[in-house]
Amino acid sequence: MDLFSYEEEENPVVRHQLLADRMRPETLEEYIGQEHLLAPGKLLRRMIESDQVTSLLLYGPPGCGKTTLAHIISRRTEAQFVRLNAVDASVKDVREVIEQAKDYQSLYGKRTILFLDEVHRFNSARQDSLLPAVEKGIIILIGATTENPYHHVNGALLSRSTLFQLEPLTKEHAYEAMKRALKDERKGLGKLPIAVDEEALEHIARVANGDIRRALTALELAAMTSSPRADGTVRITLQAAEESIRRPNTKADPSTQYDVLSAFHKSIRGSSDAALLWFLYAVEKLGMDPMTFIRRLTVACSEDIGLANPQAMLQAVNAMQAYHQIGWPEAKYIVAQAILFAVESPKSNSVALAIGKATHAIDQAGTLEVPLHLRDAHYKGAEKLGHVGYKYPHDYPNHYVEQQYMPDPLKRLTLYEASDQGMEERIRTNQHRRKKT
Repeated sequence: MDLFSYEEEENPVVRHQLLADRMRPETLEEYIGQEHLLAPGKLLRRMIESDQVTSLLLYGPPGCGKTTLAHIISRRTEAQFVRLNAVDASVKDVREVIEQAKDYQSLYGKRTILFLDEVHRFNSARQDSLLPAVEKGIIILIGATTENPYHHVNGALLSRSTLFQLEPLTKEHAYEAMKRALKDERKGLGKLPIAVDEEALEHIARVANGDIRRALTALELAAMTSSPRADGTVRITLQAAEESIRRPNTKADPSTQYDVLSAFHKSIRGSSDAALLWFLYAVEKLGMDPMTFIRRLTVACSEDIGLANPQAMLQAVNAMQAYHQIGWPEAKYIVAQAILFAVESPKSNSVALAIGKATHAIDQAGTLEVPLHLRDAHYKGAEKLGHVGYKYPHDYPNHYVEQQYMPDPLKRLTLYEASDQGMEERIRTNQHRRKKT
């Protein structure tokens, strides 16, 4: 008896439903991952167990279990449960659900839960159509999104929902799901004569990277395509596992792009060579534009390094020119050099602080008058207007002379105060020397 005839005789559903669908958790006890939200005593678990779910948003990456969690809620609640996908749902569809919810509430006195998958795909107008019904309690909204809800969900809708952030699942979670499927005789592969090499399971779990559906699909494919041995058992080897799952072509959504760019900049500021890792990951794995990072690098060289090491800016600008002239991937080495130069440079935010002080002073002071001795005096009659008194610094010792350059309301204001980092230490010394002059 081969594997397929065994399946059909003992478990006919195997032929008609994918393993990943059969193994979808139906209870909280079967759910894998998100312990920070669903461990005993946690708020979300208490809401589900007591059937007191209020409007909420489930935010997390693809494959982390948002839809599965909604499926569990649908099985636990006594409320009417309706599911829509924002990709193809219209305002008309939403209004029909709202009208049905009103009838259901008036006839049976029960609530309606609307699960809206990919809620970020609803534009602002369609999200607004939900708001009155959510405010009046006609529907309880469960929205699932892979995008940052603070960027893609209307503020009014967000403020009326409890936000739960789901974390990416890990290879350990994928491994656990496969082991469970291999043991489960009712929904899984437990009744089938399958032997799996440990290294095969570990490979699938690693490549699936926490995506349980991908892991279970690969496991099932490996089982279906491996030839039975003489004793009728099917052995899933590492080779079979490698052929059954491929590394996905990763594409970054907008939120991920912002996050990676933020990590890149903060790594430079923190003098960590993780900046190089984030740059290469974004460009070579996520397909992001190298120029996005080169521009941010140039900004960081002023915002976070500044005059502590002015050469960092030159390295960044040269890397930008090299990228334009040479292209990718040849320019990779030049850009990497500029990133590491910035990482290893002494850090100072004195330039950014000076800008902040100047901007605040301008906002507070209003209209500012140029002191008379600083005004243009290259015309006849300038002296009669009082445009006199300017002291030419090069005529004085050390090419410096004390005089007022700031407008009168700000004449005692100092914007730039050099730090003790790198080249700024010398600038700081010069600043102190001038004050003593």
